[in-house]
Amino acid sequence: MRGPLSLCQRTSQLLLRGRRRTTKETDTLIPSISYCTNIDNKTIDGPQSPRVKIFDREFKRKQRDRAAWLMRPSDPFVDAVADNLLDRLEDCKKTFPTALCLGGSSEAVRRLLRGRGSIEKLIMMDTSNDMVQLWKDAEAAQQDSNQNIETSFVVGDEEFLPIKESSVDLVISCLGLHWTNDLPGAMIQCKLELKPDGLFLAAILGGETLKELRIACTVAQMEREGGISPRISPLAQPLAQVCDAGNLLTRAGFTLPGVDVDEYVVRYNSALELI
Repeated sequence: MRGPLSLCQRTSQLLLRGRRRTTKETDTLIPSISYCTNIDNKTIDGPQSPRVKIFDREFKRKQRDRAAWLMRPSDPFVDAVADNLLDRLEDCKKTFPTALCLGGSSEAVRRLLRGRGSIEKLIMMDTSNDMVQLWKDAEAAQQDSNQNIETSFVVGDEEFLPIKESSVDLVISCLGLHWTNDLPGAMIQCKLELKPDGLFLAAILGGETLKELRIACTVAQMEREGGISPRISPLAQPLAQVCDAGNLLTRAGFTLPGVDVDEYVVRYNSALELI
């Protein structure tokens, strides 16, 4: 590869939030179905559905298993994103007794709650059983301000949420939803799980995240092989524009949508550490 590789990687992160319309509510937790937006209403969604699958969810689960034993106890970038996301709870006068935290960096969210949102019951969910076990061990080992929160752990997929409709007051997803094959469908499910006037908070990667690494991989492969192929996880490109992100929330059925864009610059000592 000719030329130096920039180790200063930008991460464009979108904060999405929205509220559910007021409807009749229930409180029972039972498995729910998945809602896919890429097929007609007569087709049952499931593992054999004809929708385009950009991500192999089973392989992604194995990656999460591996990450559970390689990740550091805390990461400055992840903590900054989670803390920024939770700051939105301080702008709300409403309390959220029951919260669902989906995949991604859920442990950072739990650790940094510090009483925000007046959460009494927290449900933490991930596709990886090893990641869920890591969260259990971390909660048992730590004595912090969240010890009064009743925490439960669920192994489940964001594309097929095992949560009953209208059963939680708050849904939080910190750096996880950008790995779903049908992002609008995943958001629709999140909306359905919310009680009337519930709140949805999410942080996802988008825009020009890892632009430098993408360029370096493209140039290197063009020089070595005369062509290019995907080397980096694709991101939801429409979310690069704030208006499109707002439209996505509206499409999922949320009211009062809000979108913020933050850019973080993270420096690495070597390309291998970044990869």
